[in-house]
Amino acid sequence: MLSQRQLALILVAPGLLLVAALFLYPLGFSLISAFTKPDGSLTLDWFAKAYELYSTDIVFTVVIVLASCGLTALAAIVIAGTLTLGENPWIVGTLKALYRWPLFIPFIVAAQCMRTFLAKNGLMNNTFVSLGLMEPLSAVSYLDWRGIIATFVWKQTPFVALLLAGALASIDRATLEAGRNLGASRVRVLVELALPQVMPTLLVALVLSFVTMLSVLSVPMMVAGSQPTMLTVDMAFRINSYGDYATANALGVITYLISAGAAILYLKRGLSKEAAP
Repeated sequence: MLSQRQLALILVAPGLLLVAALFLYPLGFSLISAFTKPDGSLTLDWFAKAYELYSTDIVFTVVIVLASCGLTALAAIVIAGTLTLGENPWIVGTLKALYRWPLFIPFIVAAQCMRTFLAKNGLMNNTFVSLGLMEPLSAVSYLDWRGIIATFVWKQTPFVALLLAGALASIDRATLEAGRNLGASRVRVLVELALPQVMPTLLVALVLSFVTMLSVLSVPMMVAGSQPTMLTVDMAFRINSYGDYATANALGVITYLISAGAAILYLKRGLSKEAAP
């Protein structure tokens, strides 16, 4: 007869084996490869090479992801605030029906949609020209850093707004109604009364979005495709063009370190929440 402990180990064993085979082993191999030469001696040459070739892309990646997180937070607050405090049933119902659609679209499809929308002769510029708002010669392409940010914000805003709207719906409505009865506008009620109560949820959603955007390859490759670019494109280029796994792994370690900052923030928030009385 199996004990409870043995039964629990049998149940979790398949999951642990998958994590070990598909995540821990590749992670360990990448870390070792980034710090060793082919003869097995320790070295930092691959990091020096990565910094020499891609220091601009490292800064570009961090700026793009942080800017996307900031704009995503702003858009999510507007959507969640409208859903929670909005008084026009038509606007609230329409927004509720539409804002979650990008959740079901893969990043590669979102990138292709943005190529069609933001190109020089794309849907956006052609619409402005047909409405007489723009001359055809003044049309410009937005398939650069602006396109990457637009794609990330469009794709991640529904995820953050969904979590934020749920958190806003769960807070005590009496406080919000008291603010409204005292003459505060809906914007002031949202910013000064509602948002401070749901800030932990917003922070967690942004941390998860930060890590997600940091790991996307298809969007910078399809939407921008020029220098500077994001680290995921650099890693794919080193492997596919040169077979240079060592430098690609060094770039991967740098990406781990960047995402570790977000992970530490996430863990500190979780620990402080558990320690709260």
